[in-house]
Amino acid sequence: MDIDDSWNAYFYALYSDKGPKDSTRSIACKNPETAFNYALDVDKCPRDDTREGACGDPRYAYDYSYYVDKCPRDDTRKAACRVPYYAFYYAVGTDKCFNETTYTAIHGDPFYSRLYDEYQSEGGSLLNKACFTMI
Repeated sequence: MDIDDSWNAYFYALYSDKGPKDSTRSIACKNPETAFNYALDVDKCPRDDTREGACGDPRYAYDYSYYVDKCPRDDTRKAACRVPYYAFYYAVGTDKCFNETTYTAIHGDPFYSRLYDEYQSEGGSLLNKACFTMI
């Protein structure tokens, strides 16, 4: 499958079908970015299949947790924690409290480890300074 197929399915569902269909969703879910976008823009709600597709990439696992699920889940956390950068943002943007999995992933990188420790010591006040600079 070509990456363009997943984008074609996403745009077809969004602009031609003007709604979700299993046929376009299954193709969109083959690419983490389009799986996330399909859930956000077409389904407009979380689903196991789009979440699983988004979890193929740490960025889209975090995005899915923040923008679609709007709450922490073990599967999105595990996927986001493959990269300390996204583990940090998951911890402060989605978990919003201590979690052993994100803590361990963050502490694999000296920069994010220090930033997270500062975030914790400031009672979360670094959220406004650092959390959403990635967007």
